[in-house]
Amino acid sequence: MAMEAQSTGRGRGFPWRILGWSIPVLLLLLPAIAMQYTNEVNWTASDFVVAAVLLGSVGFAFELIVRKARSLSYRFGAVVAVLGAFLTFWVNGAVGMIGDEDNAYNLIFLGVLVLALVGALAARFRPAGMARAMAVTAAAQIAAGAFGLATDPRGAVFSMGFGGIWLLSAALFWNAARKSASTDAALQG
Repeated sequence: MAMEAQSTGRGRGFPWRILGWSIPVLLLLLPAIAMQYTNEVNWTASDFVVAAVLLGSVGFAFELIVRKARSLSYRFGAVVAVLGAFLTFWVNGAVGMIGDEDNAYNLIFLGVLVLALVGALAARFRPAGMARAMAVTAAAQIAAGAFGLATDPRGAVFSMGFGGIWLLSAALFWNAARKSASTDAALQG
């Protein structure tokens, strides 16, 4: 029976996968539909391509997380980190964290994303290392926003708030690391 479920593709959360991949499709349809009714939304073909690549990357990351991570805390930590990275990139590109999207200061926030990725790679995606990497990323996000206070106080506070997303991710990874360590200790004892 289990073999039959795998061969038909109904195993591994099949309905959830359809729902999960439907969300990016619907998000891409929203501007396409809005363009039919208002001139306020004016996406070009390249806007749709960039959005599709970004949303597809997030979906692919979610697929990997669900397939590879065993711990629920780890999964949630990774999902929060991926969403934080997506939102940082999207907001920064659409309207800019500090000032407008053309403000060179916003390149710092791309550096924050690079820091998160390098930290994750250095940690080899292990829970304790991921917790440290996300905490450092939170500090970098908050510091980048704080430096922008003089330029755009509202945008700076908004961008500093994104540090909370990274801290939530760090806490979830830390919880996964703690549970993993206690499981390892129980197996050895």
